Amino acid sequence: MGSAELVAAVRRRDSDAVRELLDGGEDPNARDPADGVPLLCVAVAAYDEPVAEELIRAGADPLRSTGGAPGGDPGLPGGDSALTRAVDGGCSWMAVRLLPELVRLDADARAGLLARARYWAGADLETELRRRTGAAGPVERGTVRVDSWSSRHERHSLGGQTLWDGHLGVLTVLEERFRIRTSFDELLARALTRPDRDHNVWSDSVVLLATRRDEETWAAAEALSGHPDRLCRLFAADVLRCLVIGFAGPVPSPAAVVDKPAPEVYLPWALEERDPEVLALVLSGLSEEGDSDGDGEIVESVGLAYAGHPDPRVRLEVPDTLRPEAAGVRVPREKLDVLYALARDPDSRVRERAAHRLAHCSAEAPGVTEVLAALLDDELRDTRVHAAYGLARRDDPRCVAAERALRPLDVDGWPDSALVRAMWRYEENHPEVSEPE
Repeated sequence: MGSAELVAAVRRRDSDAVRELLDGGEDPNARDPADGVPLLCVAVAAYDEPVAEELIRAGADPLRSTGGAPGGDPGLPGGDSALTRAVDGGCSWMAVRLLPELVRLDADARAGLLARARYWAGADLETELRRRTGAAGPVERGTVRVDSWSSRHERHSLGGQTLWDGHLGVLTVLEERFRIRTSFDELLARALTRPDRDHNVWSDSVVLLATRRDEETWAAAEALSGHPDRLCRLFAADVLRCLVIGFAGPVPSPAAVVDKPAPEVYLPWALEERDPEVLALVLSGLSEEGDSDGDGEIVESVGLAYAGHPDPRVRLEVPDTLRPEAAGVRVPREKLDVLYALARDPDSRVRERAAHRLAHCSAEAPGVTEVLAALLDDELRDTRVHAAYGLARRDDPRCVAAERALRPLDVDGWPDSALVRAMWRYEENHPEVSEPE
């Protein structure tokens, strides 16, 4: 059994304490005295990725049997271990974290995990919870958001056990790890069961397809751009945007890799799309590599045309479609008027995006300091950081009070790091404002 200190640290989800104890010699394969399961299973049950990673880093074995302790389901393929419990839990990134090197999994073990994942992908979670716990009360439901992964799941809890609804995503990532090529249509069908770009099932399908970068995937995605179902178009726009950005991943062969410039993929679509969510994603994709092959002016004209769109999701993408001018060049009045209007937009996210664009503008932009100064009291902290950064770059003394009001600043984080560096330069030029050591 594990020491009381290590057990307590795992239970309270204290990854720093877990790391310190493991580095001091604690056994990463220790078990929880409450039920005899490995502590890695405790972390898995809590969906605690940082603690699970610390245990694995120190040598915890995700394939170690739980010893038949309650809480697992040895009747399913694959037995009962931290890894199989992660598959049961319905969180793909937790399963990936526990998935050992492929060399450690023989064909039978892989087949067992896939069978288990397929079972859960078709299961009713409420029924499974009642079967596993024997509890008869109502199932508690809620939404779980994981900021580090920008993902969302629906949580189902009963009788002290919790399941997330990402089992189709678990199946997707297992197939990818085991070099099984799931068809585009199947991955689309899986995504459509959770029609939300933030949901992990959707994003697992998108990211997997984006790693392929072959002609088949490009063609299948582009073919959906005119589909009557907006969700199919949304999925296509998401996949194409990720393909344009480029995701590292295995491909059949170097010759199979296909790269296409964003304008070629998105320009005709941007002129025709009417659904705001899809259009916003198309504009986001269009802003990638906007100057390729001289298409920058066309991309910019499309973006400017949507500056007054009634949906803030569309207006949010406009600043990134606008090309930056070289230092010393005057920003065209039409573009400047649009950016200034977006900096006063009723939507806080739109103001933040416009502030970022204006703060980083090296060209001549009459009136920009006053526009940025007006954003120093904005409700979003990032907007205030951008505004202070832009003022510091332009040697405007209002940056001093603005920067001090934003403290503490993260020297290595975004967007704070840019402001920190800009203030260093400002203080070098204005030693009278430097604070004493």
